[in-house]
Amino acid sequence: MRHFLNLTDAGPDAIAAMLDDALTRKQARAGWTKGRVDADAPLAGHVLAMIFEKNSTRTRVSFDMAIRQLGGQSIVMEAGQMQLGRGETVADTARVLSGYVDAIMIRTDDHAKVEEMAHYATVPVINGLTDESHPCQIMADLLTIIESGTSLPGLKVAWLGDGNNVLASIVEAAGLMHFDVVAACPQGFQPDEDVVARGGGRARVVADPREAVAGADVVITDTWISMGQSHAETKLAAMMPYQVDAALMAAAKPDAKFLHCLPAHRGEEVTPDVIDGAQSLIWAEAENRLHAQKSVLRWCLGQIG
Repeated sequence: MRHFLNLTDAGPDAIAAMLDDALTRKQARAGWTKGRVDADAPLAGHVLAMIFEKNSTRTRVSFDMAIRQLGGQSIVMEAGQMQLGRGETVADTARVLSGYVDAIMIRTDDHAKVEEMAHYATVPVINGLTDESHPCQIMADLLTIIESGTSLPGLKVAWLGDGNNVLASIVEAAGLMHFDVVAACPQGFQPDEDVVARGGGRARVVADPREAVAGADVVITDTWISMGQSHAETKLAAMMPYQVDAALMAAAKPDAKFLHCLPAHRGEEVTPDVIDGAQSLIWAEAENRLHAQKSVLRWCLGQIG
């Protein structure tokens, strides 16, 4: 059973194969309407169940379109509208859904929920986001970087801001795909030591934003205040020195690219001139959620690797 809860579940060879497949499939669709099924319709007859315990735009639409373009179908479920929201266990939900569908994607808070889902499901389970990690987003980021003409080995990535779930998956990717991450995070908001250790020595945390971006090929940030977080004013005050503005981007390589998983708060974690500027790849990055996840689905169902 191939679950995709974190990048390590696939490993470097499978990640490379998925990225190659995603780029090839994206290029083959150039000029097509979005609803047209891929020529080989590799997942015809397959159904993906999508469970949402957190609000979503990109994850919802990209996975829905991914399975459709691969020739399959999706069922979208809000946790509050299913028995999961009324006390049915994750384990029982996993067992039931496994009898109906071919794969399950869940976007939730506690990472233990996706682990429990995977333990009891007899079909592949995909982590659409948890508080611990966001592997599907990083697959899209890696695809965007490669698509821009930059190879992953030897790459330097600078992260600015919160030591959150997205950073955790970037660090994990660094260890697997042999690039370096320097994260600049304020005191009290650094990633845990075990998160940094996932990079296999390729990740470090600093206090100075300019130290992080020096010589960086890619600069990444994320929203500082996630859904449901409290004490926003205190956190914003701590984060403001880590805002990505034109001066900070200028300290990176001249051809450095800017990424942001969205949604963005212009004027907080990034200034409008950066996120809407020539170095920003955010729209390609957002679209690549679709293309990367098509290949994740194919890997989970045994068609890649």
